[in-house]
Amino acid sequence: MKTDIFKSALTAFLLAGLLGSPALAQESFTVIKQPINEALSLEGVVEAINQSTVSAQTSGTIVELPVDVDDAVAANQLIVRLDATEQKARLNRAEANLESAQATLSDAQKRFKRISELYEQNVASEAEKDEAETQLETRKAGVSDAKAAVEEAQKQLSYTEVRAPYAGIVTERFVELGESVQPGQPLMSGLSLEQLRVVTELPQQYASYVRDNRKADVVTDDGRELSIASMTFYPYASEQSHTFRLRLNLHDPEGALFPGMLVKVKVAVGERNALLVPKNALLIEGEFRGVYVLGESDTPQLRQVRVGERTNGQVEILAGLAEGEQVLASAEAMLDE
Repeated sequence: MKTDIFKSALTAFLLAGLLGSPALAQESFTVIKQPINEALSLEGVVEAINQSTVSAQTSGTIVELPVDVDDAVAANQLIVRLDATEQKARLNRAEANLESAQATLSDAQKRFKRISELYEQNVASEAEKDEAETQLETRKAGVSDAKAAVEEAQKQLSYTEVRAPYAGIVTERFVELGESVQPGQPLMSGLSLEQLRVVTELPQQYASYVRDNRKADVVTDDGRELSIASMTFYPYASEQSHTFRLRLNLHDPEGALFPGMLVKVKVAVGERNALLVPKNALLIEGEFRGVYVLGESDTPQLRQVRVGERTNGQVEILAGLAEGEQVLASAEAMLDE
C-alpha cells in the first residue's frame, strides 16, 4: 500500500512538470528479450596462488632477521641471514684444492707430451706412454672433482642468505635470532597478494554444464564483479559431499581481496530469455523500482517494475514491462529536468 501511494505521488509530481511541455528529447530503446545465463550462487574462499614455506638449506646460526610477520617483502629480498664462517672456510679449502689439482694436471700434461715425443723417437717404451696417459686422465678427473667441490661450497655459502622467492607478505616466522638451524628446518612462510584465486564447491547436477561452458563471476561484498582469468574444474567429486571443486583464477584482484575471505561465486548453470534494461534506465527510490515508458505522443510515464538478476550492467525486469515497449535510457536525466 505504501509503495502504491509513493508511486502515485511521485508520478503525479514528475508528470506535473511535463504538462504543457514538448516531448523530452531523451535517448530511448525498445525492450526485447535477450538470452542470459541462469546463475547458481555459491560461497567461495579466496586463496593465494603463491604461498609457501621457506626452509633452511644449510646449517648455521641465525645472525640477521630483517623482516617479521605481516611485513611486505620484494622478490629476492633478504629475509634470513646465517653465520657463514664455516661455509666460507669450506669454499677456501675447495678453491685451494682446485688450484693444487690444476697444477698437478699441468705437470701431467707436460709429462705426457714429453713421453709421447720420446715414444715417437723410439726412446720411450709403449708402457711408459700408457702410464703417462693414465696419469693424465687421473689428474683430469681430479680437477673435475675439485671444480665440483668448489661449486658445492659456493652453493652452501649462498644458502646462508635466504631470500624471498616472490614479492608478498610474511605470514609466519618459525625461528629466532641466534637460533641454530639444520637443512630442511622451516624458517618463514609467506604469500603473494598479486595473484589470487577463489575455490568453491559445485553440486554434481550442474557439473556437466559448467564443465562445458566454464562461465562464472566472483562478486565482492560491495557488489563489484571481478573477472576470471581461468577456471580449473576438478575431474572428480568429493566422496563426502558429492560436489565438484572449482578453482577460479582472478584476472586482477585490484587489492580488494585477501586470502581467507568469503566471496559470492555466480556460476552459469543454464540459459534463458529475459527482458533486460540498462541499470541507468532504472529509477530507485527506497523500495520503489521504476522505468520511464514512452506512451502516447512520446510522453514519458513512470511505471513501477519488479526486478530480478543484475548482470553486465543490465537489470532483469520480471514484471511491469512488456516486450516491444519504448523506455528512456536514463532515469536520472528525468529527475534533472
